[in-house]
Formats: sequence, C-alpha cells, structure tokens
Amino acid sequence: MFGGSKIKLDKDLLERCKQYAEETGYTSVEEFIAYTLEREIKKGQKQSPEDEEKVTKRLKGLGYIE
Repeated sequence: MFGGSKIKLDKDLLERCKQYAEETGYTSVEEFIAYTLEREIKKGQKQSPEDEEKVTKRLKGLGYIE
C-alpha cells in the first residue's frame, strides 16, 4: 500500500492503531493509517472557488446565511 516506503512509529502508538483498526473494521492497520492521513490532508487543503460557491449556495438555501 505504501509502495515500499517505511514509516517509523512509536511502538505504543502502532499498537493502539492496530487495535483501533481491528475494532473499527479496517482490513489492516495500513488502511487505517492511510485513511486517517488522507482525511487530515483534506482538512488542511483549501477549497477551490467552485467548492466555496457550492457551500455558500447550500448554506443560503438552508437559511444559515443571507
């Protein structure tokens, strides 16, 4: 999944990730970590002007903004 890249994690953190991934139905700890990183990256990325316009229209339609 990581294309041969290796990432070092604290042993305790890795064990907690493995346990959480298993408890929540991920097929592997790698899948959980990749999903989590993707989600965090998306949160940090700026939206395109088109996306911002869609959100604004949606909020107006719901009555949250005028």
